Amino acid sequence: MLRKILFPLILGIAGCGVLVSLGLWQVDRLAWKEAILTDINARLAATPKQLSFDVTEAADEYSRVTLTGTPTGAELHVLVSGTAAGTGYRVISAFDTPDGLILLDQGLLALDNKDAPPLTVPMQITGTLLWPDDVNSNTPDPDLGKNIWFARDIDAMADALQTAPLLVVASTTTPPDPRLTPLPVTTANIKNDHLEYAITWFLLAVVWAIMTLYLIIRTTRPKDA
Repeated sequence: MLRKILFPLILGIAGCGVLVSLGLWQVDRLAWKEAILTDINARLAATPKQLSFDVTEAADEYSRVTLTGTPTGAELHVLVSGTAAGTGYRVISAFDTPDGLILLDQGLLALDNKDAPPLTVPMQITGTLLWPDDVNSNTPDPDLGKNIWFARDIDAMADALQTAPLLVVASTTTPPDPRLTPLPVTTANIKNDHLEYAITWFLLAVVWAIMTLYLIIRTTRPKDA
């Protein structure tokens, strides 16, 4: 009897072990991601501080800042969809501050409003420091002739606009540019599906165990004469 069930038993235990391990790994990843989101939300809820150029991605991403300056009128348009304000162009402007030029994500420009002139007056900005990871291997090169970009590439955009490689995403702008709808940084679009993956692996482990039990029963069932 033991010889008959040994192979399916080993297969069942090994399979369940692997699936449960994957589920537990996703539980660990869930805790890791939730800690990151908690830290980001704390930064986003903090009182804004005056922008300093002495910042780093590791220490200062998602920090809230205030700054004053003037858009130069030079801007890049990033085609986006699925934002809180719909489809359009993210406007990345060269923004002249007392300490130098930076990149300012001013918000969404409607598709049919692409040629509207920018507002180039002194502004007070409240926003968030961000180092976006929009660029991947599938990102098309920008269409420079039409001023259409497909991702926020800080280094390339800073080079194009001759600014520091520093991006602030505006939450509020005083006075507001009437063309634009601000797109403040939130954690809503940060992917966190580790719980769903964990549940999937644990359910697969249950199914594997049931299938193993069924196989053992079939193996040990007396054959009809």
